[in-house]
Amino acid sequence: MLAVGGLTPVTAAAADGGERPAAQSPAADWRVDLASTSADQHNTRHRADGRLTIGDRRARTASAPGRAYAVYTAPVQSLGRQTDSFTVRRQAQVPSGSQVLTEVRGSAHPGTWTQWTAPDAGGRLRLSQAVSVLQVRLTLLGDRSGSPVVSDVRVHADPSRSTARAAAGASAAASVTYRLFATREGLTGQTTANGHVIQPRDHFVALPSRRMLASNGGREYQVRLCYARTGRCETAPVWDVGPWNTKDDYWNPSGLRQMWNDLPQGTPQAQAAYQNGYNGGRDEFGRRVANPAGIDVADGTFWDGLGMTDNDWVDVTFQPTDGGGGGGTTNVTAWAEANVRACAGITGCDPVSKVYPNETYPANCWKTGERISAEGYTSDKWVELPLRAGGVGYVSAIYLKGDETGGVSRRCGT
Repeated sequence: MLAVGGLTPVTAAAADGGERPAAQSPAADWRVDLASTSADQHNTRHRADGRLTIGDRRARTASAPGRAYAVYTAPVQSLGRQTDSFTVRRQAQVPSGSQVLTEVRGSAHPGTWTQWTAPDAGGRLRLSQAVSVLQVRLTLLGDRSGSPVVSDVRVHADPSRSTARAAAGASAAASVTYRLFATREGLTGQTTANGHVIQPRDHFVALPSRRMLASNGGREYQVRLCYARTGRCETAPVWDVGPWNTKDDYWNPSGLRQMWNDLPQGTPQAQAAYQNGYNGGRDEFGRRVANPAGIDVADGTFWDGLGMTDNDWVDVTFQPTDGGGGGGTTNVTAWAEANVRACAGITGCDPVSKVYPNETYPANCWKTGERISAEGYTSDKWVELPLRAGGVGYVSAIYLKGDETGGVSRRCGT
């Protein structure tokens, strides 16, 4: 009966004494909350009218040279059913020279995500499999003449269209290993494509496509690198986009590859350009390719994890479905039945959903609220959950397995 984060028909009293809410229909159409305090965001600014734009137009990232940059990843939306097809409608002012990248991903099982997918010109998209939760990411790019301003994003869940796409997606998500030329990223103190500020001897990698770009601090997309010269390996998250290209998901089959789909699967465009003069020896921006790199490696992974001293060939295993909880989300498990409430407390906070024993739910963050006691424990920690019908609710962490916050590390609003 239970849908992730959803509402179900109920009759008995909850553990905290509230009545169970009535059932609601699955969310088929909703508006993305552009002002959510639980969103994963970097360098964003909300105007007085609530519209979203770039915060500091001087901010830069190596994945978008010379352009102002901001990223906003909305909280997870529970669907209450499964589908692979969606329509995204966006309203935005996009001055000449600026751009808004809209991407969507979904999950059907806790801890796994599809790759990020951009809608076509008509706003339609299909994911590699039917999913029950969805997440939207907006990347805003500007220049000296202006920045984009996003006023509204709406998503409609369409009926699933076929199972053939799911089969292709399952093939794409399988672990595969390629020998790739790896370069050291460096750039300490600069910002990656997901908003991470690069630290000395950091541990992450960059791939030349946004389709496997993890959340800031997340490990929902990662790869395992092994260096034959030292015999050392490390599994590292994907926190940046590059080298050379930004739409070269070479690990996918040609039917799913975003660009350069006449190249063999597993061959980066930069490698083909450098070795064989593909595309006139130039990348997607028209730059002359100076090395065959298909992956950038942060200093800590490069030096400490793999023991590399110079750019070289490494074996890289892609694990697109590894990790858990993107966009600042984590999976939590209830040990008791309890109400999910409209705010972080019992007093004045109406029940809006439920959690049930041993069921797992996506969670955004935790916050301090009303102090309650149960089973000999007292806590003022409340965990924010996305609701199937849209919006969010809060459940006392006292009813969740794990530590005092139910295993949710991120505090709401940070």
